[in-house]
Amino acid sequence: MQTNFLTIPDLLTNSFNKFSGNDFLGFSDESPKTYAEVQSEMRSVIAFLENLGVKPGDKVAILSNNMPNWGITYFAIVSMGAIAVPILPDFSSEEIQNILIHSESKSIFCAELFRTKIEDIETPFLTSKIRINDFTAIDIPENISFKLNLKSDNVYSVDPEDTAIIIYTSGTTGKSKGVMLSHKNLSSNGKSCGILQPIVPEDRFLSFLPLSHAYENTLGLILPMINGASVYYLRKLPTPAILIPAMQEVKPTIMLSVPLIIEKIYKNKILPTFNAKKLTKFMYKIPPTRKLLNSLAGRKLLETFGGKIRFFGIGGAKLDPVVEKFLIEAKFPYAIGYGLTETSPLVAGVNPQTVRHGSTGPIIEGLEMKLNDINPKTGEGEIWVKGPSIMKGYYKEPQLTAEVLTEDGWFKTGDLATLDKDNFVYIKGRSKNVIVGSSGENIYPEEIESIINNFHFVTESLVVEQKGKLVALVHFNSEELEKKYHNLKGEIDGKIEELSNDLKAYINSKVNKFSNIKIIRVQKNPFEKTPTQKIKRYKYNSDK
Repeated sequence: MQTNFLTIPDLLTNSFNKFSGNDFLGFSDESPKTYAEVQSEMRSVIAFLENLGVKPGDKVAILSNNMPNWGITYFAIVSMGAIAVPILPDFSSEEIQNILIHSESKSIFCAELFRTKIEDIETPFLTSKIRINDFTAIDIPENISFKLNLKSDNVYSVDPEDTAIIIYTSGTTGKSKGVMLSHKNLSSNGKSCGILQPIVPEDRFLSFLPLSHAYENTLGLILPMINGASVYYLRKLPTPAILIPAMQEVKPTIMLSVPLIIEKIYKNKILPTFNAKKLTKFMYKIPPTRKLLNSLAGRKLLETFGGKIRFFGIGGAKLDPVVEKFLIEAKFPYAIGYGLTETSPLVAGVNPQTVRHGSTGPIIEGLEMKLNDINPKTGEGEIWVKGPSIMKGYYKEPQLTAEVLTEDGWFKTGDLATLDKDNFVYIKGRSKNVIVGSSGENIYPEEIESIINNFHFVTESLVVEQKGKLVALVHFNSEELEKKYHNLKGEIDGKIEELSNDLKAYINSKVNKFSNIKIIRVQKNPFEKTPTQKIKRYKYNSDK
């Protein structure tokens, strides 16, 4: 066994030995399986995979919502030297089939919830389909079945450089790519996350972001596993009606989220409370009283989350600066992180004691970072990263890999940033999203969008360039408008037109001249998003 624990089987063996009686994986409304129980079931799944003909190096897909059996299946696959191919549940049947063909997956474990997506799928490689909820057959060879009392005694040799997982990113740039992450990539990143924010066996994670995404997979499954903590899952989609009772039941100490969730809570629950009365609305505009009101709101927010949160991680997209200021004044234990699937994922981060407004924190231990091609006027450059958690490459895509990985191991993130004197990272935006103004100025649409999104009745927005003009695509909160104007369509349409004019004046009063918005276009339907709730920009960037 590797003494430096650079494979997932090494990490698992260590945790099974140290924390055998500890709670590990469970649903929010039940007692979790212990580490010893997970180990036993994992060995049974390995025996099942062996009987299905899966060998080291074979790919096994997982299409499922979060559940204890997701982790058990994943750990079984990678422990026998096979490669896990997690598929995002919101992919269509056609996308799933493409991934199964491209990855040459031999088996797929599918949740009952998504069974109809795969029932008619056939590929030259797929030989079995298994229901992950209880490991029963959807379509497998006769005389093979899962038996809980059947254990594999085979000892597999897994190398740190072996591929553990291929994650197909939906991304925001179109075609999905299969990111190959090795055992060393995942193990080193999980351990570095534990240095940034120490985890103890008593910690309880409430996991609701997709485990098929690198963010939740490393920080929400591998990180707690390394440290003997427990992880709880929801039985249904994380709507407020499901999430709030679960938080009261589990009383989580650690949660991982995307900005959209905390932004919605602030804009839909907290801010309307302050604006409901003229007195509190006026008081909220005065900094000392605003801080006091935010502090009181923070205590209530903490209770809503179960009262025990000590780390609320936010990543996957940029956090609204106004919402971040609220979290600071509310003394809510949030922390920001920055990373990509290709970096396993965390690159930079803070814990709640070291947050700085607008920053994702310094680079994590074990990685090197530099800003490439720095603009001498602004100090902005593209983040390049090097170290043990950088991907092996894109599966079957050597040309795409060569475009982002230099010969000496630097990964070009495509993100533009500045550094302060303490090397805290301040993300400016994606280099691909930068709009060049008529006089050569760099315009960052994300910065304008954060202004737009703080305008009343705005849910989300996207700033694009169309025929040389800056255009804001804006999705208004029709539900709130209908509530205020009593469903009177004529009034609502007129109000949206009025709001659009007010919004344009509001934006242009807060940005420099070359970032002025020329046109507001109402986006009637919500924007299409990635699993981390980033808008799929490429779908809206056509020059109309």
